[in-house]
Amino acid sequence: MNKKANPHTPAGNRRLLPMLLGAVVVLLIGVLVFVTTRGTASETAELDDLPNYTDVKGTIVVDGLKYEKQPHLGSENAKVKVIEFADFKCPACKKWTEAYLDTFIKDYVDTGKVQLYFMNFAFLDRDSYLAASAGEAIYKQSNEKFWEYLHKLYENQGDESKIWATRKFILNFVKKNIDGIDYAKFEQDLKNQTYMYDVKEDFKIAGSYGVNGTPKFMVDGVLLPDSSYEGLTAAIEAGLAKAR
Repeated sequence: MNKKANPHTPAGNRRLLPMLLGAVVVLLIGVLVFVTTRGTASETAELDDLPNYTDVKGTIVVDGLKYEKQPHLGSENAKVKVIEFADFKCPACKKWTEAYLDTFIKDYVDTGKVQLYFMNFAFLDRDSYLAASAGEAIYKQSNEKFWEYLHKLYENQGDESKIWATRKFILNFVKKNIDGIDYAKFEQDLKNQTYMYDVKEDFKIAGSYGVNGTPKFMVDGVLLPDSSYEGLTAAIEAGLAKAR
């Protein structure tokens, strides 16, 4: 008695298996391409949102340090004025803030000896400009909240070599960390780049006085040759002695 061939033989299974594996591989490649492409598109959109100094409209005239426009701490009657020039992406600025700022405020600002000002020198990358304009937007609402922003942003500082201070990052950061401001107004100011002119103005002014990196310090209008705490306090003490 002749037997009919069985279509579901082991040989048939062996031919089917490579086809199924091929289909699975193709599907996985498709999923990977989709995820990668979507991620790349999202990152590109984030980069496109970053500001550029060349896009800032308006003529900037360098005619003094414009203390009245800068975030500040201390008494207006202080004998010595100090400006810190900084970039929120700068690791050295973060280190200086963590190591010295609170001590400096306690010893010189709270005692009425010094009035401290902050001026942007945002130069590392386009997200430096955005972080600086966010600081300006907060300062325009509250001088006190600006200094809170400064401390906390340095605590959450990303890698200097990477673009991390994107609009998405800053909006989430401020929402989670800075209370007591009109968040909707802040968000609108950031998206509209309302204070990019102020950031560029700071940059131009600082550059005209010889600032070429961060952190840098100026005492009573004189730019110090280095950023050491010892050099800063020595210049302050000399200024206080001269004011007596």
